[in-house]
Amino acid sequence: MGKFVISTRKNGEFQFNLKATNGQVILTSEGYTTKAACLNGVESVKKNAAVEARYEKKTAASGKFHFNLKATNGQVIGSSQMYASEKTRDNGIASVMRNAPEAEVVEIAG
Repeated sequence: MGKFVISTRKNGEFQFNLKATNGQVILTSEGYTTKAACLNGVESVKKNAAVEARYEKKTAASGKFHFNLKATNGQVIGSSQMYASEKTRDNGIASVMRNAPEAEVVEIAG
């Protein structure tokens, strides 16, 4: 099972990374000013991760592929890493869909 890892950035903001069972980061959040807001972001990912229509598939100027997960209001709640192919990006989406809904939340000291 995957897990959400909450950490503090150097600028004091909170962020989360969703990690797959193998420890690979599959989704990263924006920075949040409070831990409560970051935890709300985690809950939003858990709620929206299983809905395929919430994923925005993108291609970067470099030709690499990535995706954003959006909330019902259209706000981006998590972004992926860059992938070499559409197939590996789509595997990343499938991994978020599989891991996020039941993932535990852990905090690491910043």
